[in-house]
Amino acid sequence: MSDPRDPGLQPERTDLAWRRTAFSAAACSMFLLHAAARGGWGVRVVPGVLIAVVAVVAVWQGNRGRQRRPVGLDRLSRAVGVLVTVACLSAVALVL
Repeated sequence: MSDPRDPGLQPERTDLAWRRTAFSAAACSMFLLHAAARGGWGVRVVPGVLIAVVAVVAVWQGNRGRQRRPVGLDRLSRAVGVLVTVACLSAVALVL
């Protein structure tokens, strides 16, 4: 028997949003690690690695959200979103 409720496109949009978040964090991480390779290892490597960890958590969160319906915005989701935003802004600040 199928589910009587039509979930619509919300689960797919949420999954795509988590993928974009993970991609943004990974791009910031690579940006910092590339800058670290050109000089300034101590200042840029640690944030670069931490942002890479945040990217992995974002992928995990997206996969976790796909398993439950409806997908809500819990504390972990908010924390990952804030961390990615702060990390990307700090990456830009460190490189400039």
